Amino acid sequence: MADKKKKDKNWIDKAEIKKGAFTKKAAKKGITTAQLQENVLANPEDYDKSTVKQANLRKTLVSLKKKKYRKAEED
Repeated sequence: MADKKKKDKNWIDKAEIKKGAFTKKAAKKGITTAQLQENVLANPEDYDKSTVKQANLRKTLVSLKKKKYRKAEED
């Protein structure tokens, strides 16, 4: 049997995050971060690699936050 990878619960600490960078890019374009995320994920070839990674990170963090609040409402 193949060994399962252990989930690293501190993966966010290892991520290279520049706070506010994605928000600043969105503000410069005059749109929200959600709109920029959708634009980037729809056309990743039009954006640089770091912007695509930031959009994916935002998507992940938003979904984690939603799961957290759903779980809190159930309790």
